[in-house]
Amino acid sequence: MPTHATGTFEVKLLPQPLANADAGPLMGRLSINKTFSGDLQATSQGEMLSAGTAVKGSAGYVAMERVTGMLHGKSGSFVLQHSGTMNRGVPQLSVSVVPDSGTDELAGLSGALTIQIADGKHSYVMDYEISSQA
Repeated sequence: MPTHATGTFEVKLLPQPLANADAGPLMGRLSINKTFSGDLQATSQGEMLSAGTAVKGSAGYVAMERVTGMLHGKSGSFVLQHSGTMNRGVPQLSVSVVPDSGTDELAGLSGALTIQIADGKHSYVMDYEISSQA
């Protein structure tokens, strides 16, 4: 049975140079820095790659971020993998824990995180399990 974690986070996204300068104006790369509050007391750092289109409201992004801190009092780190698309303004987002990325008391962590944005504030809901390591 998954455990439920909720809270808020603040995020800073900073533009970074693309590895391929000829990628075009619709491509982007950003650094990610987050501070989580609530059931997840942590910070994260990561990288995002994005692509826009000529159609308003259509775009995509992928990201990886390493989260370090405490989840319901258990300390360690883990990696989140993001895959998001906007199809003419309709969002679809998947954020999941990379298998076997959990360390210390978070070894064996699996799960998914849902991001909600309302009134300019970010919140999360994370459903997870920590299995015993074989």
